[in-house]
Amino acid sequence: MRAASSTSPPPAGAPATVSGRCARLHPGNLRCEGIPHAVCAAAADILISEFMDAEAVEALRSDFAVRYEPGLAQARGDLLTAVGAVRALIVRNVTQVDRELLDAAPALEVVGRLGVGLDNIDLEACAERGVAVFPATGANAVSVAEYVLAAMLQLWRPVYGATARVAAGEWPRQELGGRELAGSRLGLIGLGSVARTVAERASALGMSIAAYDPYITPDDPAWERAERFEALPELLRSSDAVSIHVPLTDSTRGLIDGEALALLPPHALLINTSRGGIVDEQALVAALRAGRLGGAALDVFADEPLDAAGGARFEGAPNLLLTPHIAGITEESNRRVSLVTAQNVSRALRGEG
Repeated sequence: MRAASSTSPPPAGAPATVSGRCARLHPGNLRCEGIPHAVCAAAADILISEFMDAEAVEALRSDFAVRYEPGLAQARGDLLTAVGAVRALIVRNVTQVDRELLDAAPALEVVGRLGVGLDNIDLEACAERGVAVFPATGANAVSVAEYVLAAMLQLWRPVYGATARVAAGEWPRQELGGRELAGSRLGLIGLGSVARTVAERASALGMSIAAYDPYITPDDPAWERAERFEALPELLRSSDAVSIHVPLTDSTRGLIDGEALALLPPHALLINTSRGGIVDEQALVAALRAGRLGGAALDVFADEPLDAAGGARFEGAPNLLLTPHIAGITEESNRRVSLVTAQNVSRALRGEG
């Protein structure tokens, strides 16, 4: 799609064909050319294949033709058909934006990511085709940070499960005494925008902060928030709790394996809100069962969604929290992520950068 020519444009919203090709004027004064009219006539400028806040969807609809079908992420064949003439695709983490999809979307210019992780998007293939990718960097940082703090509180002071026992006449005071966050050291693997938000809030609760991130230079202001560790093993040995905030790449896959887990103090907590595949789940379960680790919270898994067969590996693991990839999802964060993504996509389609 490109800006409509000033020479005899068709009436707004009225399809017209030129040599069998579409010359339809879309919202935003944009016209398709070079795409079969049969494909484009019922097509949208923007396709949204996963859930998005209604306010953001309506904001996009004020300037573009939008097709909002959050179920398309689970219907691959329908998705490949639907992307045929769209200029922008908005996804979360389920839709796989791979070469197959890009081949099916010759008009695609922009991918908006409702979140920050990009492992479901083939960035190399997008770059080859000139498709811009916009994550909603920082928009869900507060939600993830609050999840991390809540997980630490629950794992060290598991009071939320005490109601039934106390009501039944038990009085498990010694079991529920737990540990304080204040005075404990939180080790962060990765010090991006989410990790920095975690650091800020954990510091407010009296925790000391350390971090390992080889991609941030020693003179970066980010280190004002955390003690810098040059080696991951040293960070693991000296931390009371460790929170992971790195993308899934070849270098981070299996980063926290059995050897790494063995370096943690036996009272330590491990929290992963980043991506599955970074933590060796079998090794983690073994460490918990053996009492070599104080507790763990996993919001992400190597295979998602986790089914009953996959979940069986976690049976019998003590002091373990499992949640369905929701650390970054709250009412407020969904609104922020959606609006940021809508703004990113809208600006890109208008050629505003």
